[in-house]
Amino acid sequence: MDFIKIKGASQHNLKKISLDIPRDKLVVITGVSGSGKSSLAFDTIYAEGQRRYVESLSTYARQFIGQMDKPDVESIEGLSPAIAIEQRAASHNPRSTVGTVTEIYDYFRLLFAGIGICHCWGCGREIQSQTIDSIVQNVLGLPENTRFSILSPLIRGKKGEFAKELKKLQKEGFARVRI
Repeated sequence: MDFIKIKGASQHNLKKISLDIPRDKLVVITGVSGSGKSSLAFDTIYAEGQRRYVESLSTYARQFIGQMDKPDVESIEGLSPAIAIEQRAASHNPRSTVGTVTEIYDYFRLLFAGIGICHCWGCGREIQSQTIDSIVQNVLGLPENTRFSILSPLIRGKKGEFAKELKKLQKEGFARVRI
């Protein structure tokens, strides 16, 4: 289906409007104040998408969400589950994104970390796990006087300041630390 088909929307100040909205396109709803933009976008389309999504959940999950009212509309076809972000800023952080405001960012991060394939930023080759022997062979195979870095995680699973650890590394002769 290429369109979201809405028939007889009468939510709030909408007057039984019917329209087809293209799917997978950027659609802008404009109009003067009080013309029904929010009634159409949030109170009709989003409310029905959310209601249908909640209806698809198990009875057990639905008991924690509660009953959602059906918007005043004859029918809506081609509607997918919906996420809505209102115009009012939910966060005062200028670096907020749709992902951070909807709290889906962390899930995407986990997803991409799990299924993503790392590539070298310099040459574009895929980065693969190597044995100690293969690393030694690669280093010994480099032309003479080639500069390279050896990086290894020193601290795992901890957050904070590591002043003591950095001082110790400095005393051991390390000139640089990448954090």
